[in-house]
Amino acid sequence: MNRFEGVFAKLKSRWVKFVLGATVLGVLIFFFPAMYGEGYDVITQLLNNASASDIMHNTLFYGNDNNLLIYLGLVLLFKVFASTATNGGGGCGGVFAPSLFLGCVAGFIFAHLWNTSLSMVSVEEGVLSAKNCSLYGMAGLMSGVTHAPLTGIFLIAELTGGYGLFVPLMIVSVVSYLTINVFEPHSIYAMRLARKGELITHDKDNAILTLLSINSVIEKDFKKVTPDMDLWQFVNVIAKSHRNLFPVVDKAGRLLGVVTLDSVRHVMFRQELYHRYTVGTFMKEPPAILTISDTLKVATAKFDETQAWNLPIVDEEGKFMGFISRSGLFNSYRQTLVRFTSD
Repeated sequence: MNRFEGVFAKLKSRWVKFVLGATVLGVLIFFFPAMYGEGYDVITQLLNNASASDIMHNTLFYGNDNNLLIYLGLVLLFKVFASTATNGGGGCGGVFAPSLFLGCVAGFIFAHLWNTSLSMVSVEEGVLSAKNCSLYGMAGLMSGVTHAPLTGIFLIAELTGGYGLFVPLMIVSVVSYLTINVFEPHSIYAMRLARKGELITHDKDNAILTLLSINSVIEKDFKKVTPDMDLWQFVNVIAKSHRNLFPVVDKAGRLLGVVTLDSVRHVMFRQELYHRYTVGTFMKEPPAILTISDTLKVATAKFDETQAWNLPIVDEEGKFMGFISRSGLFNSYRQTLVRFTSD
């Protein structure tokens, strides 16, 4: 789901997102009507032991009850695309209802596959209740997705109207939570907030660096120069600038290096050298380069590593965007800390 939401995030036009999301969702709903809405109707059908014909009504699989598990298996597989298309296309698909829906379907499929395997070896004991397994699946998936096992346990216990299934719900929810932590230590909610830069944690340093975006601290009032510019032209640029740092770029605007005022101070007043030297003579590589997609946590680590006072920022194509200064980062950090503490 995260991977396919990233595809929608790369699309700039909201209309392109809408058309793509609507197309994907419309095609999936046409073939799998169970994906329409929140899925509570299907959950009710599975928990109430509805017939296969009722569950597969108005689908291409209707008419053959043996296709039920195939149909539900495909629903289980393609539901992630439907949820992603809804969220990525501009709608509100949520996480809560799809988790319950998928958990219920997964538990139902598991019970039927288990019982089928027992019947194939002529074993009559150990038959599972499809209804109970559907509830276990709901609790397990909810616990894993949200990283909240207690929520899964008590939510499903309340839905059943009693605590007869409390022990198996506890086992499934805890196992689900321990399993998901092996593969993904953060819940889907935490990951989405982190991508938006809105994740607040108990670690104030990380929380503040998460709240701040690199766009909020970038400084763009720098005069750009080219490597073939002679010293006389460079001195004229210096006279119009209030900075002592100058990015060197090519014709396409890509960053090549930087020139500091200190590096030309010893020759900038010697007019006989004005046409002898070019900017490329004094150009140096920056100690580190940041991209516009880097987090401020990465920027802070680069400052600590290089001990630099200013670091250039480029876009994905290497074009110069501006500089980030250690002092500017500290000031933004301090202001956010004051606001964060007062809140």
